[in-house]
Amino acid sequence: MKPNRSLSTLSLVIFGTALASADQAGRRYPENELHARPAIQITVGAQDADLIGHDNRALQAAVDYVGNLGGGVVILRPGEYLMRDSLHLRNRVTVRGTGATVLKKDRESHSLLAADADFGEAAITLQEPVGFEIGRGVYVGSKSQRGFHGVCATLLNARSNYFTLTRPMNADIMMNDGGFAATVFPVISGYHLEDARLENLTVDGNRAENPTQVDGCRTAGIFFYRGDHTVISHCVVRNYNGDGISFQQSNDVQVEGCHVENCAGLGLHPGSGSQRPVVKNCRAIANGGDGFFFCWRVRGGVAEGNWLENNDGHGMSIGHKDSDNFVRNNTIIGNKRGGVLWRSETEPMAAHRVLFENNTVRDNDHWGLFVDGATQDTLIRGNTIEDTGSGRQKTGIRLGKNAGKVLLEGNTIKAENAMLDERLKP
Repeated sequence: MKPNRSLSTLSLVIFGTALASADQAGRRYPENELHARPAIQITVGAQDADLIGHDNRALQAAVDYVGNLGGGVVILRPGEYLMRDSLHLRNRVTVRGTGATVLKKDRESHSLLAADADFGEAAITLQEPVGFEIGRGVYVGSKSQRGFHGVCATLLNARSNYFTLTRPMNADIMMNDGGFAATVFPVISGYHLEDARLENLTVDGNRAENPTQVDGCRTAGIFFYRGDHTVISHCVVRNYNGDGISFQQSNDVQVEGCHVENCAGLGLHPGSGSQRPVVKNCRAIANGGDGFFFCWRVRGGVAEGNWLENNDGHGMSIGHKDSDNFVRNNTIIGNKRGGVLWRSETEPMAAHRVLFENNTVRDNDHWGLFVDGATQDTLIRGNTIEDTGSGRQKTGIRLGKNAGKVLLEGNTIKAENAMLDERLKP
């Protein structure tokens, strides 16, 4: 008798799905639902807690303990915790503050390299090693090798001015290119992560004592790299010398009710290759870059109910392959480079099929919306785009000369120039 291939295939699919679901829940082969949902809970604080401490080491001990048991909750008591390295998150661990829980970055130490740091080498040699103690977080980069080419790591061991690291170099960091190391790191960090949560925490980046700015490809006040199904809820990031909240190559991230203010870089940064992010009811105010930056290949995302005000960059920017995103019910006010920018990209790399709906875009410099690049099938519907007398937002909607199909429906526009369509110019 021949085997039933259809039935066999279906059985494998069902079996595989069950295993995947169980693994995501916390156990590969859970005996029952209790095994699938670990419920360990531990408190950390300066007093009256399971773990007594007030720096990153106490926080990390709690997170590692709970993570090693399959997941659960770490509750941080009110107070200030000094961060000499990132709090490194673990799978299925929730870190919950009280609203009065502050994680403050320690002051920065900085040194030029005393030897090249080669690609793949997990070590650095420093000219000025003072302040680079074992266990501290560090960033290594150069004038040309920064962003994704820099590296964040922890100092593991030392011999004089030679230090080993937890991660190798992502590029050749050369002395003749200004190679340096600085005790710069995300205050909260998650690499290769699933199902972690942050709740009711404040990150203080201590910008006054941290002069080296690094972008959101490797650092931010809160940073995820390949952190899937993670949640950041009702957290504050302030005064960080870089991006506020950044996640790179991280799928299905939810950022809800967060506040990012006075950070030197971008406010909210759904990063390269992050699919289906949901950023709702957040505030990005007075940051040095764009309030909300869709990075490269961010698709299927939702930006809803956010307040983006008085940022030095654009209120919002969207561009490289950032297609099929929904932007609705946001308020975008007083941003210094413009309201919302569709970045200049050729047709294969442009942001297609973006729905921009029911937003308020008010009193930004230059223009409310600028659809640049060879974008296709952009729908702009039901928005209020206005200058209230400031004279700043002179143009309501500007369409670049290469813009493709843009559908405008039911928008209210108040500006010196309601519409500027550069495609009509000879």
